[in-house]
Amino acid sequence: MTTAAELRQKRCKPCEGGVTPLAADQIRDMMSAIPQWQLAGTGKSLQREWRVKDFDAAVRFFNAIGRVAEEQDHHPDLHLTGYRNVRIDLSTHAIGGLSENDFILAACIDQVPVELKK
Repeated sequence: MTTAAELRQKRCKPCEGGVTPLAADQIRDMMSAIPQWQLAGTGKSLQREWRVKDFDAAVRFFNAIGRVAEEQDHHPDLHLTGYRNVRIDLSTHAIGGLSENDFILAACIDQVPVELKK
């Protein structure tokens, strides 16, 4: 089984398509490394939600995630509603599904500090 630490040691690989999305058994194996994330939609994306302290905390969190995403050259969809409800969606758009990149970035995002609503 893949661990979060193993994922964080990897780097996202450029993907312009032509790569097959991960198979269901590969996805199940990697999901164990990022237990706070869920498969979303038709199983072609990952999703995680947070309720942060306030709007400023959400913006700081997004900025920190942006730096990680730029370092990895893999970019999530960021959502902020109700000034403190944060959702992140990950998928590899070029292949219409999940790649190892999505799991690498999810494991990295899990290490980003965030101020949660108490």
